[in-house]
Amino acid sequence: MTTNPETDQPGARPREVETAFLLLLAAIAVDALVWTLDTFVVSPSGFDDMRDEMGGSDAIQQAAMSAGFLIATSGLLVYFVFQMRQGRNWARYTLAAVAALVAFFMINSMSMNGFTTGSAADVIYDIAIGSLLPLLVAGAVLLMFLPTANRYFSTPKGAEERGI
Repeated sequence: MTTNPETDQPGARPREVETAFLLLLAAIAVDALVWTLDTFVVSPSGFDDMRDEMGGSDAIQQAAMSAGFLIATSGLLVYFVFQMRQGRNWARYTLAAVAALVAFFMINSMSMNGFTTGSAADVIYDIAIGSLLPLLVAGAVLLMFLPTANRYFSTPKGAEERGI
Protein backbone atom coordinates (compact mmCIF):
# COMPACT_ATOMS: atom_id res chain seq x y z
CA MET A 1 0.00 0.00 0.00
CA THR A 2 1.41 3.38 -0.93
CA THR A 3 1.06 6.54 1.07
CA ASN A 4 1.54 10.05 -0.08
CA PRO A 5 3.57 12.01 2.49
CA GLU A 6 1.60 15.14 1.65
CA THR A 7 -1.80 13.59 2.38
CA ASP A 8 -0.90 10.46 4.39
CA GLN A 9 -3.78 8.70 2.67
CA PRO A 10 -3.23 5.20 1.34
CA GLY A 11 -3.22 5.10 -2.44
CA ALA A 12 -3.36 8.87 -2.88
CA ARG A 13 -2.01 10.00 -6.21
CA PRO A 14 1.47 11.49 -6.05
CA ARG A 15 1.89 15.06 -7.21
CA GLU A 16 4.14 13.81 -10.03
CA VAL A 17 1.30 11.75 -11.51
CA GLU A 18 -1.13 14.66 -11.27
CA THR A 19 1.36 16.98 -12.93
CA ALA A 20 2.08 14.45 -15.69
CA PHE A 21 -1.68 14.12 -16.19
CA LEU A 22 -2.06 17.89 -16.60
CA LEU A 23 0.98 18.16 -18.89
CA LEU A 24 -0.36 15.44 -21.17
CA LEU A 25 -3.81 17.05 -21.34
CA ALA A 26 -2.11 20.36 -22.16
CA ALA A 27 -0.07 18.66 -24.90
CA ILE A 28 -3.24 17.23 -26.46
CA ALA A 29 -4.89 20.67 -26.35
CA VAL A 30 -1.79 22.36 -27.82
CA ASP A 31 -1.70 19.78 -30.62
CA ALA A 32 -5.33 20.54 -31.53
CA LEU A 33 -4.67 24.29 -31.36
CA VAL A 34 -1.57 24.01 -33.56
CA TRP A 35 -3.50 21.90 -36.09
CA THR A 36 -6.23 24.55 -36.21
CA LEU A 37 -3.76 27.42 -36.55
CA ASP A 38 -1.69 25.70 -39.23
CA THR A 39 -4.73 24.54 -41.17
CA PHE A 40 -6.87 27.68 -41.13
CA VAL A 41 -5.11 30.71 -39.60
CA VAL A 42 -1.35 31.02 -40.11
CA SER A 43 -0.63 32.32 -43.57
CA PRO A 44 -0.13 30.55 -45.89
CA SER A 45 -2.55 28.16 -44.30
CA GLY A 46 -2.59 24.46 -44.99
CA PHE A 47 -6.13 24.76 -46.23
CA ASP A 48 -5.12 27.43 -48.76
CA ASP A 49 -2.32 25.18 -49.99
CA MET A 50 -4.70 22.22 -50.30
CA ARG A 51 -7.30 24.31 -52.11
CA ASP A 52 -4.67 25.54 -54.58
CA GLU A 53 -3.43 22.00 -55.16
CA MET A 54 -6.69 19.98 -55.12
CA GLY A 55 -9.55 22.37 -55.60
CA GLY A 56 -12.22 23.48 -53.15
CA SER A 57 -14.27 20.35 -52.51
CA ASP A 58 -11.26 18.03 -52.30
CA ALA A 59 -9.55 20.43 -49.87
CA ILE A 60 -12.64 20.41 -47.64
CA GLN A 61 -12.74 16.62 -47.76
CA GLN A 62 -9.04 16.38 -46.90
CA ALA A 63 -9.38 18.86 -44.02
CA ALA A 64 -12.39 16.93 -42.69
CA MET A 65 -10.47 13.63 -42.83
CA SER A 66 -7.52 15.23 -41.08
CA ALA A 67 -9.79 16.69 -38.38
CA GLY A 68 -11.45 13.31 -37.92
CA PHE A 69 -8.10 11.60 -37.47
CA LEU A 70 -7.02 14.29 -34.99
CA ILE A 71 -10.23 13.85 -32.98
CA ALA A 72 -9.92 10.05 -32.96
CA THR A 73 -6.27 9.98 -31.92
CA SER A 74 -6.76 12.75 -29.36
CA GLY A 75 -9.69 10.86 -27.87
CA LEU A 76 -7.63 7.71 -27.61
CA LEU A 77 -4.79 9.62 -25.97
CA VAL A 78 -7.19 11.21 -23.48
CA TYR A 79 -8.39 7.70 -22.58
CA PHE A 80 -4.78 6.57 -21.99
CA VAL A 81 -4.04 9.70 -19.94
CA PHE A 82 -7.04 9.09 -17.65
CA GLN A 83 -6.09 5.43 -17.29
CA MET A 84 -2.54 6.47 -16.38
CA ARG A 85 -3.94 8.83 -13.76
CA GLN A 86 -5.85 5.91 -12.24
CA GLY A 87 -2.56 4.05 -11.82
CA ARG A 88 -2.75 1.70 -14.80
CA ASN A 89 0.84 0.75 -15.54
CA TRP A 90 0.02 -0.40 -19.09
CA ALA A 91 -1.32 3.09 -19.88
CA ARG A 92 1.86 4.67 -18.55
CA TYR A 93 4.00 2.44 -20.80
CA THR A 94 1.67 3.02 -23.76
CA LEU A 95 1.97 6.79 -23.36
CA ALA A 96 5.76 6.50 -23.09
CA ALA A 97 5.87 4.38 -26.26
CA VAL A 98 3.66 6.85 -28.14
CA ALA A 99 5.91 9.71 -26.96
CA ALA A 100 9.00 7.85 -28.21
CA LEU A 101 7.33 7.15 -31.55
CA VAL A 102 6.30 10.78 -31.98
CA ALA A 103 9.83 11.92 -31.07
CA PHE A 104 11.25 9.55 -33.68
CA PHE A 105 8.92 10.88 -36.38
CA MET A 106 9.64 14.46 -35.37
CA ILE A 107 13.40 13.93 -35.58
CA ASN A 108 12.99 12.16 -38.91
CA SER A 109 10.85 14.99 -40.23
CA MET A 110 13.40 17.58 -39.14
CA SER A 111 16.18 15.71 -40.90
CA MET A 112 14.17 15.52 -44.11
CA ASN A 113 12.81 19.08 -44.17
CA GLY A 114 16.02 20.91 -43.44
CA PHE A 115 15.95 24.60 -42.59
CA THR A 116 13.34 26.68 -44.31
CA THR A 117 13.82 30.40 -44.58
CA GLY A 118 11.11 32.88 -43.78
CA SER A 119 10.39 35.97 -41.80
CA ALA A 120 11.53 36.33 -38.22
CA ALA A 121 7.93 35.79 -37.07
CA ASP A 122 7.76 32.52 -39.02
CA VAL A 123 10.99 31.28 -37.47
CA ILE A 124 9.86 32.25 -33.95
CA TYR A 125 6.49 30.54 -34.49
CA ASP A 126 8.19 27.38 -35.78
CA ILE A 127 10.62 27.27 -32.86
CA ALA A 128 7.96 28.01 -30.23
CA ILE A 129 5.45 25.52 -31.59
CA GLY A 130 8.11 22.99 -32.48
CA SER A 131 9.49 22.96 -28.95
CA LEU A 132 6.37 23.41 -26.79
CA LEU A 133 4.69 20.09 -27.53
CA PRO A 134 7.84 17.96 -27.14
CA LEU A 135 8.70 19.73 -23.87
CA LEU A 136 5.24 19.09 -22.43
CA VAL A 137 5.34 15.42 -23.38
CA ALA A 138 8.95 14.90 -22.26
CA GLY A 139 8.18 16.49 -18.90
CA ALA A 140 5.15 14.25 -18.43
CA VAL A 141 7.05 11.08 -19.33
CA LEU A 142 9.88 12.03 -16.99
CA LEU A 143 7.41 12.60 -14.13
CA MET A 144 5.62 9.30 -14.80
CA PHE A 145 8.85 7.38 -14.17
CA LEU A 146 10.15 9.13 -11.04
CA PRO A 147 10.47 6.89 -7.95
CA THR A 148 7.32 8.25 -6.28
CA ALA A 149 5.30 7.59 -9.43
CA ASN A 150 6.87 4.13 -9.80
CA ARG A 151 5.60 3.20 -6.33
CA TYR A 152 2.12 4.44 -7.24
CA PHE A 153 2.05 2.37 -10.43
CA SER A 154 3.44 -0.75 -8.76
CA THR A 155 0.67 -0.91 -6.14
CA PRO A 156 -2.18 -3.24 -7.12
CA LYS A 157 -5.24 -1.01 -7.43
CA GLY A 158 -7.74 -3.68 -6.44
CA ALA A 159 -5.90 -4.36 -3.17
CA GLU A 160 -6.30 -0.76 -2.07
CA GLU A 161 -10.03 -0.84 -2.72
CA ARG A 162 -10.35 -4.03 -0.63
CA GLY A 163 -8.30 -2.51 2.21
CA ILE A 164 -5.37 -4.89 1.84
